[in-house]
Amino acid sequence: MSIYKRGDVYWYKFMWHGELIRESAKVGNPRAARQIEAAHRTSLAKGEVGIRERKPIPTLSQFCTERFKPWAKATFEEASPRSWEWYRVGLKAIEGYKPLWDARLSEVNGELIADFAAHRQGMNHKVSSINSVLRVLRRAVRLAVEWGATDKSPKVKLLPGERHREHVVTRQEEESYLKAAEAIGTQFIEDYRQALGGIRATQRGEQPIEPRDPYLLRDVATVLLDTGHRPEECSRLRWEAINWQAAGKAVNGTMLVTHGKTAAARRLLPMTPRVRFLLETRWEVAGKPEEGWVWPALTKSGHIEPGTLKRQHRKAVKDSKVRPFVLYSLRHTFLTRLGESGCDVWTLARIAGHSSIAISARYVHPSENAVLNAMARLGGHKIGHSEEKQVSEAEQPKQLTSGESVEWMARPAGFEPATPCLEGRCSLP
Repeated sequence: MSIYKRGDVYWYKFMWHGELIRESAKVGNPRAARQIEAAHRTSLAKGEVGIRERKPIPTLSQFCTERFKPWAKATFEEASPRSWEWYRVGLKAIEGYKPLWDARLSEVNGELIADFAAHRQGMNHKVSSINSVLRVLRRAVRLAVEWGATDKSPKVKLLPGERHREHVVTRQEEESYLKAAEAIGTQFIEDYRQALGGIRATQRGEQPIEPRDPYLLRDVATVLLDTGHRPEECSRLRWEAINWQAAGKAVNGTMLVTHGKTAAARRLLPMTPRVRFLLETRWEVAGKPEEGWVWPALTKSGHIEPGTLKRQHRKAVKDSKVRPFVLYSLRHTFLTRLGESGCDVWTLARIAGHSSIAISARYVHPSENAVLNAMARLGGHKIGHSEEKQVSEAEQPKQLTSGESVEWMARPAGFEPATPCLEGRCSLP
C-alpha cells in the first residue's frame, strides 16, 4: 500500500489491471488512510467476481406504494374490479397500523403480524375481515421476495374461527326464497313509482322512471342455483356468449363464461330447462339482441354489480323466513348438490372453474355405499376373477388338520383360498 500526504490529508495510489487508481482518503490519519485504501481494493475485487453491494431493504410502505399497489392496480382494475378493490381496501387497513407500515421488510416478522391482527381485533373487526387483510399482506411480502426487494418473507398465520360461506340452501328454502324474490320484484315497481315517479312527473314534468326488470333477483338466483356461476361471473354474462342450439347432450343450449376469478374460470356450461326458459324469455322481451349485457343496469360498467341486488336479497330472505345467507351461497349449494350426485372431483373442478382440485374436493363427500361400490367394481381386476364367478364346492376351504395350513386372500365377497399368482404375496397364514 502506498499513501502520501498532500496538505493536511492523505492520498493513496495503486495499480489495478494496468490502470492507476489515485484518490484522496480525506483524512489526516495515516492508519485510517490505509484502511480506506484497503476498502477500495476490496470493492474493486468484489465487482470483478460479480459481487455487488447489497441494496438497502425498503420499508413495507415504500414497497407497497412504489411497486405492489401500482402492480395490483394495473393488473386488476380493468380485468377484475372486485380484486382490485380487495387489494386497495387491504392496503388501506395495513397503512393504518404504523408499526407495521413503517417497518422494513426484513423487520416484518410473525410477532409484528400478530400484533397487527390483535390491533384489528381490538377495533372489533370480524375474523373474516382480519384474515382478508392478512391475505393481502401475505401476497405483498411474497412478491417482495420474488421481486428481489428482500431475502425472505415471514409466515403469515390466519386467525382461526373464520366463518365460511358454506351454507347449503335446501329445496324447501329454495322454493320459498324464489317465491319471495318474485313477489318483491312486483312490489318494488309500486314502491319506486310512488317514491320517485309521481314526484318527478308532477314537479318537473318528467316521465316516471320505472325499473324494467321486476324479476331480476329471481332470475339471477335461479342461474346461480342451476349453473354454479360466481355472482360476478353471472353479472357479466352477455347474449353473444349464449348458444341456443343443442350441442351434444346439452339439449337446452350452452353458456360461455368469459370472465372470472382465475384463468380456469373460462368454461362452457350447459343450461338447465328452467335457465333456458328464463333467459330465452328475457331475450325475446329485449328484442332478441345479438350482443349486449344479459343483466343491464344504470351503472358505470353497464351491468349489475355485486351491490345491485343486496336490498332485494335481504328483503327476500326476511320475507321467506329462511336461514340468512349471501348470494354466493347459491353457488356453494349447486356445487354441493353436484358433488352429492356422484360427480368426480376433476369434472366438478372444470364445471366450477376452480384452478385446483383441492378446492373442489371440499364439495365431494363419498357415501359409504359409494365407497363399497367402487371397491366391488375394482375387485378381481388383477387376480383373474370376475364378479359373476362363484366359488364351487370343490374350492371350498377344507378342514385343516394339525400341521396343515392354507393361504387365503380377501375379496369383497369374503375370504377365499389365494390363487397361485398371489401365493407368497397377499396371503395370510
